[in-house]
Amino acid sequence: MPSPIKVIDLATQLAATKIIGNQAFEITGINEIHKVVTGDLTFVDIEKYYQKALTSSASVILINKEVEPPIGKTLIVLAEPFEAYNKLVRKYRPFHPLNALISETSFVHPSSILEPNVILGNHVKIGKNCYIQSNVTIRDYSIIGNNVTIESGSIIGADAFYYKPTEKSYKKWRSGGRIIIQDHVEIGAGCTICKGVSGDTIIGAGTKIDCQVHIGHGVVIGENCLMAAQVGIGGKTIIGNNVILYGQVGVSARLKIGDNVTVLAKSGVTKNLKADYNYFGYPAGEVKRMYKELAALRSLPDLLKKWYKDKD
Repeated sequence: MPSPIKVIDLATQLAATKIIGNQAFEITGINEIHKVVTGDLTFVDIEKYYQKALTSSASVILINKEVEPPIGKTLIVLAEPFEAYNKLVRKYRPFHPLNALISETSFVHPSSILEPNVILGNHVKIGKNCYIQSNVTIRDYSIIGNNVTIESGSIIGADAFYYKPTEKSYKKWRSGGRIIIQDHVEIGAGCTICKGVSGDTIIGAGTKIDCQVHIGHGVVIGENCLMAAQVGIGGKTIIGNNVILYGQVGVSARLKIGDNVTVLAKSGVTKNLKADYNYFGYPAGEVKRMYKELAALRSLPDLLKKWYKDKD
């Protein structure tokens, strides 16, 4: 939030039916349930997710039913929490069409190089000694650190692929988050990095990303990671430091990958991965175990032949 807002004032804006808890509490941020911190507002409108929302770090929750809140939580009760939440994100991250290649509200350090046809959205910041190649698009509120290279055709800050299902179709969420690219990051040609719905997508210092890589909304990648070509990372996944993902690795959404992990090419990551191990396969498993399983499968025909022969 640009400045804190009291619960009672927000509830009045949203025409809420009831406030349960501290009406004078000041909300300092808006975030989805996966990334909330103390002071944040979030929402829940499906009963099976009530407990997750109520026990999260969020201080204020938009909800469509009167329930007993945990100590320290404030509930704003209203008919359509999602619509209210989306309205707030739109209010504090309003849409402003870009009418020039480089927005007047963007900032580029004089030591950085921008090749022809680079597009910079509103409130973009680019640090020292960066090299942004031709036909790169950097959308609103993106923050680029120092000594960053982004190769031709990459898109930084695409909208989140995030929709709420309804009875008739899908309702698009407003993407109000940012992209933060830290120092000494290199991004190859033709990559797409999506901004968060309300949180940040972060690429850690020293990380190197190959061509044709897709990074979903709200992903956090640690320092000194390597991402080879055609890697795809689902939204909200958190990746530690010194992680290597080889070519065509696919990572599902909302996972955690520990430090010093290596995932071999064409693997599919469908669950959290512990730190300091190498992984392979689909679903990805620890390399030594997976190789033993493959060896066992290769020997299975001979074992079956022997079994049938002994049976005869």
